[in-house]
Amino acid sequence: MADIERESMDYDVVIVGAGPAGLSAAIRLKQLDPELSVVVLEKGSEVGAHILSGAVLDPSGLDALIPDWREKGAPIKTEVTQDHFYVLGEGGKLRVPNIAMPPLMSNHGNYIVSMGEVCAWMAEQAEALEVEVFPGMSCSELVYGEDGRVTGVVAGEFGRNPDGTPGEGYEPGMVLNGKYVMLAEGVRGSLTKEAMAKFGLQDGRDPQKFGLGMKEIWEIPPEKHHEGRVVHTMGWPLGKNAGGGSFIYHAPGNKILIGFVVHLNYANPHLYPYMEFQRFKHHPMVAELLEGGKRISYGGRAISEGGFQSMPKAVFPGGAILGCGVGLVNVPRIKGNHNAMLSGKAAAEAAHAALKEGREGDELTAYDTELRDGPVGKDLRRVRNVKPLWSRYGLAGGLALGGVDMWLNNIFGGGIFGTLKHGKSDAECTGEAKDFAPIEYPRPDGKLSFDRLTSVSFTATNHEESQPCHLKLKDPALPVKVNLPVYAGPSARYCPAGVYEFVEEDGADPRFVINFQNCIHCKTCDIKDPRQNIVWTVPQGGDGPNYSGM
Repeated sequence: MADIERESMDYDVVIVGAGPAGLSAAIRLKQLDPELSVVVLEKGSEVGAHILSGAVLDPSGLDALIPDWREKGAPIKTEVTQDHFYVLGEGGKLRVPNIAMPPLMSNHGNYIVSMGEVCAWMAEQAEALEVEVFPGMSCSELVYGEDGRVTGVVAGEFGRNPDGTPGEGYEPGMVLNGKYVMLAEGVRGSLTKEAMAKFGLQDGRDPQKFGLGMKEIWEIPPEKHHEGRVVHTMGWPLGKNAGGGSFIYHAPGNKILIGFVVHLNYANPHLYPYMEFQRFKHHPMVAELLEGGKRISYGGRAISEGGFQSMPKAVFPGGAILGCGVGLVNVPRIKGNHNAMLSGKAAAEAAHAALKEGREGDELTAYDTELRDGPVGKDLRRVRNVKPLWSRYGLAGGLALGGVDMWLNNIFGGGIFGTLKHGKSDAECTGEAKDFAPIEYPRPDGKLSFDRLTSVSFTATNHEESQPCHLKLKDPALPVKVNLPVYAGPSARYCPAGVYEFVEEDGADPRFVINFQNCIHCKTCDIKDPRQNIVWTVPQGGDGPNYSGM
């Protein structure tokens, strides 16, 4: 939309995304130089509204950024007191002794938290340092200079008609220019994806791998609650259909945070991740815990799982990618928030050094080097083979070999497998429907398990219906022509919010319907669509889920 005239504002550093990575970068920049002008732009209606994470927080990232976070009243109070790990069968469970787990898997010294609350607190710390934090400001475009470097972003555009033309109350938004632009959008951000493609940042690296994480918060009877208890499981109900597992964290106030992760490299297009989560809650161990309780929240988001070998080049002319945009989750630990914070801190230090030297708009190579060679890279390097071993050898083989590799890395600083490759992207892993049997799922009972639309109502999701659909199809005919006959229409199942459906009426040909109002911004469609035909973009600012306590 180059013909649209927009006002502009200039900053030293523009940061897209008020998650742990973006806020850490903003805080560190102002710690280093209070005179720097720093702005953080957040697409959620408020900081934390789009944040969803388990979460058991390793405080090492926050210790490095704000050493006195305890004295400053951070909402990080519930220290882990018990650590349980189970392999589930359909009717039973086998506990893996803690002594058999590599030391890095221990949660001693970690905290059960709401990352939405942590990010809201971090935003307060940033604003106290005079960082400008603007929620409800979707960043819809990267702005480039004549030499091709990134110089800023377009933010705050509102009021387009469904066909994309400016509506009656159209607001064109603003251009926010920065000497450096930091993209901290989380997993599969639209601007991050654009920058990676334009500058070839994934070239020579393994494809990024992903999981779909779904989470509910339940209030359970006090006699069943054990504040500080952490439970992880693998196995049933996924079996051989997919990799993944669960978490159950006992938070304060008789609440438990219960989640289920499905690795998106599954082959069977009939798999229904949301229903696998609902079925999981009927396992005897889980059902007994939930009975008599009340569900109060639901949400979902994609998780980056590729690890060390999938990390793209994290810098480009004029900017850098932070946090989950790079893919910094330690998969066996199910932790990435500490690495996101450390990435933001490292990017800030590199930008500050560059600005101090009078530079701007170049590549912050010091940040990319620190990310790979510093504490983040070391954390990811020692678990780099866990995901590919699981993908190759399944639950039993992957668990055994991954455990051996982690023990060897812990003792000797290296394993026996070198660095294994991931191979195909998650989209390419999707098989054709004719090669797999359909999976029958029990109907939700409305007590422990629920239908998707009921669950979406717990996300407080809202999108203004008069705006353009933010879920774009490269080829509008492809879902019915190819995805339905060849792959059995997997988008109707892999979306955890019921956005996509194939509708047949009065004997007419099926229609592909996109209910974008339901979208909870998990990005699974952008990742898993077998022909990569769906492109997730930002809706207008403030739209989407409004998570509370997630």
